[in-house]
Amino acid sequence: MISRNEIVISVYAPTLVGDETRPLSIAQGMERALPGLRLGWTTSEKEDLIPLPNRDQGIETDKGNGGFFFLCNEDEDRLVTLSGSENPLGLAADGVPHFEVHASLPLDTASIAAAADVLAAIGEFALAFWGHATPFNAGVEIAEQTSPTLAGPACPPRGLPALRLPDKIRSPEIPHRLGWLNYWSAAAAKAIGFPDPVRDAELLTRARRTPSGGWVVQLTDAPLDLDNPAHLDSLLRGYERFPEIGGRSAP
Repeated sequence: MISRNEIVISVYAPTLVGDETRPLSIAQGMERALPGLRLGWTTSEKEDLIPLPNRDQGIETDKGNGGFFFLCNEDEDRLVTLSGSENPLGLAADGVPHFEVHASLPLDTASIAAAADVLAAIGEFALAFWGHATPFNAGVEIAEQTSPTLAGPACPPRGLPALRLPDKIRSPEIPHRLGWLNYWSAAAAKAIGFPDPVRDAELLTRARRTPSGGWVVQLTDAPLDLDNPAHLDSLLRGYERFPEIGGRSAP
C-alpha cells in the first residue's frame, strides 16, 4: 500500500440553507484548534499556491458548490487543507442531500495532539451529524468495508464487518463507519446507544463531551494503525459494541 502521511477528516452535516455562517465558522474554528494555522491560500489548476487576502469575505459570498472553496496553509512540507461541498446523495434511506466537510493534517506530533480539537471544531461549527478523523492508510481499509463495491460484494480486510450502503441506513444520524477519532452529535450518540456507563467504560476514558452535547470518542491512544494487532482489536470491538454503525442492525 502507498503510504500517505496524513490524517484525513470527514464530517457530514445538513445542507447549507440561505445566508449561512457555517463555512466561515468552520475555517476559523479549525485555525483556533491547531495553533499557528492560517488557511489563507488556495491552489490553481496547476496546484500553484494563491494567496487569499480577502478570504473571509470570499467564504461568505462564494457558495457555488453548496459549501466553500479549497483552503490550505502555505507550508507545502506540512500541508493542512480544508474544503466543503454539497453532496446530492443521501446519508440514509431518505435520500436527502447533505453537506460534507473534508480536511487533512500532516501525521506529525503537533497535528496528532490537536486532531481531536480540530475534529470537534469542524463537527460543532458544521452542525454535523457525525464525522471521523483517521490516518490515510487505515481509512483506505475501513472504506473497503462498505458493501457492495463497484467490483462486486465487499470483501472487508482483516476480518472487519461489511457495512451497508447509505440507502440501507435508516437515518442520517447513524455513522457509516468508525474511525480513529469519532465525532458523534448528541443525536448520533443516542442513535447508537452511547454512552453506556458499563459497556463504554474504556471508551469514556478517551472521550470528551462537546458544547452541543455530542462526543469526540478516540478509539486508540496512538493514531489507528491496522498493522498493530491491539489497534485492530479495538476497531473490531468498536463494531461489535455498536451494531447500528454501518446499518448492520437493520433487518
